[in-house]
Amino acid sequence: MTRYGRAEAREWARAEMKGVCNVIIPSYTADLRGLNEAGIRHDVRRDIELGFKGALMVSETALSADEYVQMVEWAADEAAGRLVLFFHAAFNTLEENIAVAKRAEEAGAEMVLLSYPPSFYPTSLRQVYDYTEAFCAETGMGVMLFPVPLWGFERLHPASIPVEMLEEMVETIPNVVAIKAEGGMPAIAGFTETWNRLSDRVVVTMPLEQQAIPLATVLPLQLIATSNTECLGGAVPAMLDLCHQGRHAEAMELYWRVDPGRRANDRIGVAGTNSVHRMAWKYQAWLTGFNGGPLRMPTQRLVAPQMAGYRAAAREAGVLTATEPDEAFFVGRNPA
Repeated sequence: MTRYGRAEAREWARAEMKGVCNVIIPSYTADLRGLNEAGIRHDVRRDIELGFKGALMVSETALSADEYVQMVEWAADEAAGRLVLFFHAAFNTLEENIAVAKRAEEAGAEMVLLSYPPSFYPTSLRQVYDYTEAFCAETGMGVMLFPVPLWGFERLHPASIPVEMLEEMVETIPNVVAIKAEGGMPAIAGFTETWNRLSDRVVVTMPLEQQAIPLATVLPLQLIATSNTECLGGAVPAMLDLCHQGRHAEAMELYWRVDPGRRANDRIGVAGTNSVHRMAWKYQAWLTGFNGGPLRMPTQRLVAPQMAGYRAAAREAGVLTATEPDEAFFVGRNPA
């Protein structure tokens, strides 16, 4: 259950959502037939240890609705209020997303990252609004909107969801509390326009730390959410905290120090699939102390040259904690 009522969601988010929220990718048993409770709890503890404010509980790795709710229950129990857990509304249909959201909220999720299903092919921006409104009406959780090129809405508007529609959503949907503003990427025009129009009403976040930290030296950016910022260990929470203290030079010193890890992460990309390489993200997290372990099909593959590059970059950035050989990643730190 949330720590706020639906009517207070926006006020709560503006007051409480300050820091960095990363992602937690499910951990599975060795035979991939079930979830790995010890691995999931390990990742929650590691998040807290590294100073993260919250985590997106990733749903895009071929797990069932029942498994997803179980993962949220374990994570919420382990976190004991120390992390804000995001429901990842990335299931197959609007109806399924609504149904799982209700169960995830009961299990301990407190915010939503709203995605749009691959089969959702709107022919007008109004259909995007209608989907968003229909989902938000059925949950008591605060919802983070997510304009981003992944959905393919650029055929309707180059910003994915134009700022005028984002503004309408903010005005008419009371539990819209934040915007993950990646519209028009790789340019930051979607972020800056959203910031200028809406940051006085909802939390506007830039999830990509390579842009968010420099922006935080000139703007009062309170939140970085959600992305695989754990690939840099605890550096991103530390940098944002330094920015919040006005210690911008120190933040930027750390920013440049971890640049090799950032550049390696940038090479992952989404070209050709319009989806996140979750296996690469999970491997990068393993390099910085997270559980690792196998993922179910369908999943992207990792090969030795890729892993060698990510490992070398993490070492050069000073965030590598893994001493095990790469084959240990496919087992995980808490095998089950």
